Amino acid sequence: MTAPLPRVLVTGGSGFIAGHCILQLLAEGYQVRTTVRSLARESAVRSVLSDAGMVNGAALSFVAADLTSDSGWPDAVAGCDYVLHVASPVHVEHVENEDDVIVPAVQGSVRVLRAAHDAGVKRVVLTSAFHAVAYGYARTDHQFTEEDWSVLDGPGVTAYTKSKTLAERAAWDFIGNEGGSLELATILPVAVMGPVMGTQISGSNNIIQRSLNGAMPGYPHLWIPIVDVRDVAKAHLLAMTTPEAAGQRFIVSSGPAIEMKAIGVILKTALGARAKHVPSRSIPNGIVRIGSRFNKELRPFVADLGFARKMTSEKARRVLGWQPRDPEEAILATADSLIRKDLVKA
Repeated sequence: MTAPLPRVLVTGGSGFIAGHCILQLLAEGYQVRTTVRSLARESAVRSVLSDAGMVNGAALSFVAADLTSDSGWPDAVAGCDYVLHVASPVHVEHVENEDDVIVPAVQGSVRVLRAAHDAGVKRVVLTSAFHAVAYGYARTDHQFTEEDWSVLDGPGVTAYTKSKTLAERAAWDFIGNEGGSLELATILPVAVMGPVMGTQISGSNNIIQRSLNGAMPGYPHLWIPIVDVRDVAKAHLLAMTTPEAAGQRFIVSSGPAIEMKAIGVILKTALGARAKHVPSRSIPNGIVRIGSRFNKELRPFVADLGFARKMTSEKARRVLGWQPRDPEEAILATADSLIRKDLVKA
């Protein structure tokens, strides 16, 4: 009889990236445990995963644990060989109190790492973000790599940028000071799109939903690097099992940034009448700047108008053997899932 594959803890099982990690781990035969803030959510999360094509659901178990408390984490990591620490507050929009985002992200990362260390876990793969690499700089032609870190007092830096940067730095500090034999690798995705799970719209999938709903009068001159959520999940699994990944950061992007207006063109070209509400025009930079004086949600984007950050995922391709989908596939997979789930207006 073949021995079962190791047990993997995935934190934040109700999340978008975490859900896709769970699907892939189960498909490959791993025993999977995931955390939710309350076990009352287990049934709903299982239903979402089943609808997304989960196989071998009997190999999935749940533990209640929250990033803001030590309670539950010893049980969550017990008997696990690996941890994918995906859970983190996601607030890319303006928040009144930055600590509401930053504190649980930073303390949660250290809390999970300490529990993993104490339980003898072999490796933790932490979901960071490209926001921890390339933000807070003046406009530059520099190609950002894993050697770069965001400047937290620079232009366009949000609470989310600070939370991801500080949480990742805290994780590396923990490994350096207290980690012992525990290994760490971090995954730094750009804007994540792809098949929606359940009815919750996460992160950059909002761009596709708002486009299909006609909720934007036009597209600002913003450039967005895109990666498919299924490829982000695959990068986590590869970073978990590739020996050379220990101690490394990995930017994951499908390629260069594309202008937001190009997303609308892709949707209109592929979907025809189903994309009838998608805007065709651009919004002049001056209009966005004026609007930002009255709308706090627009302010973080002003610094990026007309600016495309350059980055490379060469390291992930070379070390992990990672091969991402094209951005167009991620965009259309998002749109197809939104339409199929009736999450956009006809």
